[in-house]
Parts: sequence; C-alpha cells; structure tokens
Amino acid sequence: MVKQQSEKKSIKALVASLIGSSIEWYDFFLYGTVAALVFNKMFFPSMDPVVGLILAYASFAIPFFIRPLGGVIFSHIGDKIGRKKTLVLTLSLMGCGTVLIGLLPSYQTIGIWAPILLITLRLVQGLGIGGEWGGALLLAVEYAPKGRKGFFGSVPQTGVTIGLLLGTLSVTVMNQFPENDFLAWGWRVPFVLSGVLVFIGLWIRKGIDETPSFQEAKESGNIAKVPLIDTFRYHWKSVLISVALKAGETAPFYIFSTFIITYGKGHGYSTGSVLNAVTMATLVSTILIPFMGSLSDKVGRKHMFIGGTIAMILYMFPYFYIVSLGSPLWLTIATIIGLGIVWAPVTAVLGTLFSEIFSTNVRYTGVTVGYQLGAALAGGTAPLIAVALMNRFNNSWVPIAIYIMFIGVVSLIGIFCVREIKVPDVKREDFKTKDAKIISG
Repeated sequence: MVKQQSEKKSIKALVASLIGSSIEWYDFFLYGTVAALVFNKMFFPSMDPVVGLILAYASFAIPFFIRPLGGVIFSHIGDKIGRKKTLVLTLSLMGCGTVLIGLLPSYQTIGIWAPILLITLRLVQGLGIGGEWGGALLLAVEYAPKGRKGFFGSVPQTGVTIGLLLGTLSVTVMNQFPENDFLAWGWRVPFVLSGVLVFIGLWIRKGIDETPSFQEAKESGNIAKVPLIDTFRYHWKSVLISVALKAGETAPFYIFSTFIITYGKGHGYSTGSVLNAVTMATLVSTILIPFMGSLSDKVGRKHMFIGGTIAMILYMFPYFYIVSLGSPLWLTIATIIGLGIVWAPVTAVLGTLFSEIFSTNVRYTGVTVGYQLGAALAGGTAPLIAVALMNRFNNSWVPIAIYIMFIGVVSLIGIFCVREIKVPDVKREDFKTKDAKIISG
C-alpha cells in the first residue's frame, strides 16, 4: 500500500511538472513564433525592414539575459522555502506577462510606448521562466523511483517541445485568417487564451506535496543560508559545465524552431510550410524525448549526450543544404531530422545530468543558474546572431552552420569533464571534496 501511494505521488508530481512546464514554454515560445511574423510590423514599424526584424529578435533575446536574474531569485526561494511554492509563483508571473502582451496596443496607437511596454512584459516573462525550468525538473527528478531518474528527468523536457508545439499550432490556426485580420487581432488570441491554461496549471500544482528530497533536507537542517553563494563557492566547476552543456542544446534548438521561420520566408517558402515543418518536427521530438530519457537509465546520460551532440555537429551542413533546395517536402524532412531526431537525445538527458552534479540544498540554484546562463549566452542570441551573419555574408548559410558547430564543440568539452556519477546529498563542509568528483582528470 505504501509503495502504491508513493508511485501515485511520483506520477502526480510528474504530471504537475509536465503540465506546468508545457504552459510556461507555450507562453515563452509563442512570442518567438509571432516575433518573426508580426512584431517587426506592429511594434517597430518605422525601421528599415531588416533593422525592424533584428529589433524584433532582439526583443526575443532580451529575456534570456534577465532569465538568470529570475533564476537566482526563484531558485533561492526554491532552496530555502520549497519547490512547490516557487513553481506557483513562476507560473503566475509568466501567465500575467503573456496575457498582457496579447492586450498591448500597437505602435500606431500609443507610439514609442508600444515597444517599451512590449519589452517590459517580455522581461516579466523572462523572470518567470528563469525560475520555472529548475523547479519543474526537480519536482520530477526528486520524486523519481530508483533507476528511473533519466525517464522522469526527460518528461519536463517534453514540456519545452509541447509548449513549442502548442504555440506553433495556435499561430498556424490563426494564420489561416486573411493577413490584415491576423495582424489586427488574430495574433492576439493565443496570448489571451493562455490565461485559461495558466489557471489549469496553477490548480494542478497546488494539489501536490513538497518533494521528498527537500523535505528531508529541511528536517535535517541541511538548508543553505545563501544558496547562490554556496553554489559559486563550492560548485563553480559544475556551473561552468552546465553552461557549456546548455549552450550545445539550446543554440541548435532556436535555429531549427525560430530562425528557420525568417530564413524560410526569405528563401521562397510560405509561412504555412515552415510552421508545418516545425510542428511536425516538434511532435516527433516530443514522442522521442521520453524514450531517450528511459534509454539513458540503461546506457548512461553521458553517452547519450555525446552521441547526440556529435550527430548535431555533423548534421549542420547537410541541414542547411537541404533547406536551400527550396522544396517544402525536403524542408520538412530536414527539420524533422534536426529538431525531431538529432536534438532529442541531447535535451532528454540535459536536466538529469544537471541534477546529478549538485547537492539537494543548492540543487535548485545550481541547475537554474547553469541552465539560464547557457540559455542567455547561446539560446536567445542564436536567431539574432544568425540574422546578422546572414546579412554580413550575403545570405550565405555557411557561417551559421559553422557557428552552431563551434558551440557543439564547446558543449563536448563540457561533457567530457563530467564523470557519470551522482553527487550524494552532503553537508556544506563536505562540498569541496564532493565537487571535485564530478570533474574528470
């Protein structure tokens, strides 16, 4: 009976983690999808078309730099007060920012205040998502049964792809309206409707208990006074490794899912064909990620990550070549291979890898800071850098491919510094010796 209750709690926590994470990422990626189609016209209309597009992507990138601040704030709360309460706060903040973006007047209506308010609300989103990922991950991993942490850690990662899938689908549906209607009100509908999803997510998250690992740490008094200081003092090597691993996972993702919308429109593809390709690829990756996570419980997280990263590096030139052929069919196939198959094992094991190199009392802070710093450096900047490279080199995709390959090499260096062991829960005075065990050599 006790075992059945424990399994029910684990599944309930996993569902709460997945649903909340999916809603948060839906809100976040919805902006990235619409930025390439609407915001350069609605909020930056007085600019040169290329400059307007770059500014739209800059507004997409800005929250990636505020995400570490959100991560610091909410991970501190998560390591001091608990994972559950923190996740309720992050989802509420994210939801409010998204709904208000959908209600925001355009540049033609309120002038310069339109882009200012847009960026402000985007920063609010960045704060919310900054604390979300680490909490959703730990909610799943710290409830995971023995021998299934890889699978449980991969499920919150499908929240990323489900969020992207929902965001892309919603924009695809609204894009069926005439362009004038889509620009006038159609793009706003998915933003406003996210309020309903947020309400459902909050209801589910409020019904779960705190994670067993955090409860044990709290009962034993093993709570860091200032988790951020302890993280950088005793786990700085782990933070650097996390940044490198995240960079190799996030840069290709935003090329496959966000930049391709702009690239496709500029190379003869219709918006619908590009969105359909991204949607199909996202669906494939959503299905594959849990299988990859489960496989990592058998073959190891490190081997999965290395294999996926090497495949990503080798695929970048073929990917852009296939896309350059101008065929919607080949565009779809190329995107499915890249985003749906090659990227899946990398993202599936990322969260569990992170959780295994930090101790419980700084784990929320450690995984969040590493993740968000990596996302800031290589995630939100990827479409922006890609557009800049394309303009600098006469619309050539070669520099973009080389750029992503370089980030992949950096990520490989990071993973080779990790030994495939779990860091046990330790007291603060033991951190120095325990941290060294995850660094190879």
